[in-house]
Amino acid sequence: MFPIPEQFSNVAKANLEAQLSLLTNLTSKAFESVEKVVDLNLNVAKASLEDSSIAAKQLLGVKDPQEFFSLTAAQAQPAAAKAIAYGRHLAGIATNAQAEFTRAAEEQFVETGRKVTELVEDVSKNAPAGTENVVAIVKSAITNANAGYEQFSKTTKQAVEVMEANMNSAVNQFSQAAEKTANRARK
Repeated sequence: MFPIPEQFSNVAKANLEAQLSLLTNLTSKAFESVEKVVDLNLNVAKASLEDSSIAAKQLLGVKDPQEFFSLTAAQAQPAAAKAIAYGRHLAGIATNAQAEFTRAAEEQFVETGRKVTELVEDVSKNAPAGTENVVAIVKSAITNANAGYEQFSKTTKQAVEVMEANMNSAVNQFSQAAEKTANRARK
């Protein structure tokens, strides 16, 4: 007789299934990102041990203080370059993970919004006379929620872009400082 409870039930079930799918997808992406970070850290640790061993052998073979300082300065630049590369790689992993999370959340939000809008339209067709104001208020609330989400999404994307720009700037400044220090030490 009144299909409204059945419509709500179907929408709630579809929404729950979509949320479970989103959660599974996000969990999978999170594990992939953690795996990448662990792999990066293992590779960096292995390379660092090898570099430390080589550096120690070279320093043990030093015959005078001048040679010691020259060798130390020569080793500083490659170490700084590796630290910069590590930072960039780590930032890349974080940026990719954030982009995947954002994309998945946006897709889920759009799909949920579409389903809710369809439900409101269907319910409003079958709504009793005199409830037009309530339907208009619900539609307005949905429109306002969508606008709020879009603004939040834009602000978040801008914040991420600023963070990435700051990270790149810091890495470049660090790289330049390391280069200057290494050049001074060579002289």
